[in-house]
Amino acid sequence: MTAPPPFRLGILTVVRNDRAGLADTYQSLCGQLGPDVIWMVADGASTDGTAEWLAAHAHVTVWWRSSPDSGPYDAMNDALDAARRLACSHVLFLNAGDRLAADDGAARLTQAIARNLDCALLYGDALERQGDGRILLKRARSHRWAFLGMFTHHQAMTYRIGALTGLRFDSAYRIAADYAFTLAVLDRGRAVRLGWPVCVFAPGGLSQRNADAGRDEQAAIRQRHFGHGMARTAAIAALQRVALAVRHHFPALYAKLRFRRPET
Repeated sequence: MTAPPPFRLGILTVVRNDRAGLADTYQSLCGQLGPDVIWMVADGASTDGTAEWLAAHAHVTVWWRSSPDSGPYDAMNDALDAARRLACSHVLFLNAGDRLAADDGAARLTQAIARNLDCALLYGDALERQGDGRILLKRARSHRWAFLGMFTHHQAMTYRIGALTGLRFDSAYRIAADYAFTLAVLDRGRAVRLGWPVCVFAPGGLSQRNADAGRDEQAAIRQRHFGHGMARTAAIAALQRVALAVRHHFPALYAKLRFRRPET
């Protein structure tokens, strides 16, 4: 009898009323799923045909549900619980509309996991779609700069289930629960930066649509997690406002400063 692999990667997708985005995510996973890489989808009771699409593609998902929830973080907790039940050793959250960055992206992740089985978090760069159709490379910052905010897109992070015992996304945070979750994981073990892009990030997500609320929540999380005082909290918030203003009013300058070479 063949011994089971020492790890199993669960790719977890949450969706609500985005059938086209879900199909796009699935397209990037075609040919990459198998016994050690599985796909799970939590749908928040969509009314646009998403549930019907999932039922028709039940052969490619190991687990899916379509039922009311209180938002994306509630759905992510449900998917995480399912990953635990299905004996996943690691999870990657890839939301509807997001894609793996390469046709061998899952294989590269499992190879990295195999080299770092004791690591709590593996994270890489991201490709980000621009409004003009370009796809630019957004380098991850070091996780040692996590006190400034998320150091890469959440969709470029792979978590080890063993480091998540008793940990859930706090739905008290509507925008930045993934930031609080990631900071908690960093306290539980080693993090390794991967030298390549993990995901293609679909713009227009919750944090981009609600940037002001997201900054306020991040400030509260930093005060709670790091014990930052008012002065440091205000300084970081000011830096974030400047970055956002540059992005909105001087997009070419922002792209030059934050992104790297175009990718195909």
